[in-house]
Amino acid sequence: MTSWVGRTAAEIATAVQEKRVTPREVVAEHLDRIGRLDGRVGAFRVVRAQAALAEADEVGSRGDLAELPLAGVPVAVKDNLAVRGESTRVGSAATPDTPAAEDHVTVARLRAAGAVVVGLTNVPELCVFGTTEGVHGNARNPWDLSRTAGGSSGGSGAAVAAGMVPVALGNDGMGSLRIPAANCGLVTIKPGHGVVPAGIGDGDWFGMSENGPLATTVEDVRLLLSVLADEEPEALRPAEPGMRRIAVSVRSPLLGVTISRPYATAARDAAGVLIKAGHQVRRADPPYPASLSTTSLMHWTAGTAVDAQGLDPRLLTRRTRVHAAVGRRFVNSVRTGDSRDRLRSRMEEFFSSYDVLLTPALARRSPASVDWHERGWLRNILINTNYSPLTPPWNLTGWPAMAVPFGSLPSGAPTAVQLVGRPGSEGMLLELAGQLEKLHPWRRTAPLEEG
Repeated sequence: MTSWVGRTAAEIATAVQEKRVTPREVVAEHLDRIGRLDGRVGAFRVVRAQAALAEADEVGSRGDLAELPLAGVPVAVKDNLAVRGESTRVGSAATPDTPAAEDHVTVARLRAAGAVVVGLTNVPELCVFGTTEGVHGNARNPWDLSRTAGGSSGGSGAAVAAGMVPVALGNDGMGSLRIPAANCGLVTIKPGHGVVPAGIGDGDWFGMSENGPLATTVEDVRLLLSVLADEEPEALRPAEPGMRRIAVSVRSPLLGVTISRPYATAARDAAGVLIKAGHQVRRADPPYPASLSTTSLMHWTAGTAVDAQGLDPRLLTRRTRVHAAVGRRFVNSVRTGDSRDRLRSRMEEFFSSYDVLLTPALARRSPASVDWHERGWLRNILINTNYSPLTPPWNLTGWPAMAVPFGSLPSGAPTAVQLVGRPGSEGMLLELAGQLEKLHPWRRTAPLEEG
């Protein structure tokens, strides 16, 4: 009997379209894997077993089955996006346990394309931090269960890396797609501003948050992005093959934060692969301003201050309450966008000489999987900043950025690199990621059941 666990979304959709397998069979097999593994991984807050099987049957009976790009593909959805009939808890006890009347637009697009939502995935409270733990569960890295999957799309990342779904939906306001992707050996893209509908929380963290896919292959990322995007923007069309001017930098954007050897090595080795592929690669550091750490903290905390409005502070964890309290003093200044405009101006000048920036995706391995939500605010800030300083600049600019698996830690868990481009360069980034995948392939699923 053919197993559909471990297959890509593209492979599953093709098989369903050709009626070699039914959506129910595919979904049932993935639900079985969730049942066997998620007690160890902690990816899901809610598993929609019966509802998903019923939806799979509906997909299988559709007259346009052969035209559905995600026919019968099981997907997981981050628990800050509405799924019809399910509550949206955003990792908190302070949010209402009220079923959503309608799907978020991105969820609706996935379903219209034939995907089946099997569950909602765990996030840290209000999706603030780069680790995923809280009152609804802790998401662990399937490659190393002693470590967090990352955050805030940690449950979605863990679900894909464990083979519980082939693809998942998440979002990224300061690195929340790229951090778990880098930890869990996945591919993701934070699209540039306006490519995919946002509608995340109250104001999308001042326009910095973007919805995007988590997958095990570049092909699947491209497939999901084409479904999620508004029509098919020019940015998503396959880039013309050719030599790219690539800057490689292993410098941290934040003063006082260093990049550990495995991640610096990953970036340098990926640069070597791209040189052999015919690209012009040069060592060059972007002109990160000394004020970047302050700018990042102001936007990070102000976004939480807005999201926490109207919630009972007594039901929020202490680290969230402090984060929101710090951010309230910055909301008005952040709304002006002046600091982001200045950062964009600096980066536009740098990117006039380069098509793409290649960096490590993280500075070091993910923190231990512990109850970070019960620990102090400052300790959480320091642990997050020291392991993920490279993602926030590209939310501040609103530019597209990818995480791509490359290399490994001494433990065997994956490392990753980040690719960044100017607005409209999603197709170019996907092209380069595809070259890295072809020339330096990665293991797609964590070996959870081999031990």
